[in-house]
Amino acid sequence: MDEQFPLDGEWSVAYIALGSNMGNREQLLLTAIGLIDAHPKMEVNKVSGMYETDPVGYTDQPPFLNMTLAIRTSLSPLLLLRQLLDFEQDLGRVRQIRWGPRTIDLDLLLYDNVRMDLEELTLPHPRMMERSFVLVPLHDVIEESHQLYAEVNAASSAALLDGKEGITLWKIINWRSASEPFEN
Repeated sequence: MDEQFPLDGEWSVAYIALGSNMGNREQLLLTAIGLIDAHPKMEVNKVSGMYETDPVGYTDQPPFLNMTLAIRTSLSPLLLLRQLLDFEQDLGRVRQIRWGPRTIDLDLLLYDNVRMDLEELTLPHPRMMERSFVLVPLHDVIEESHQLYAEVNAASSAALLDGKEGITLWKIINWRSASEPFEN
């Protein structure tokens, strides 16, 4: 079924949530953005601000840096998810504790207006509307024409007003200049 997306030569818009709370969090996020944009079937269009967030679920861990990307891709949803998982592995992601510390987390949130419910992938992401650390950065990049824009806008505004889940704008980046080779 998945191989029908997109049609040969067509590009789709996808939204990806990024998170990190181990190591050099900012550099890991920037490296992940660079890997995504360097892929021949992906192009980063918009980058949200970086938000520092309190951990959710398993709370005995350092705070996260979270952000969201809007990308164009010619990969199908499942192939995009699998590529994101490969990038996580390349960046040292180890899955030991559910919602535990991680070098990088790359979640496929939305793919155009596709709705799917497969064992490997559910779109839209099933828990994104419950998570301020996803909603606030997603609001930074989601197109007004997306069918979930109004819901994301309302939920993001409510999350910021409530101050729930301890989300704070940490940094705004110009990702093109920030993603240039990092010199020490």
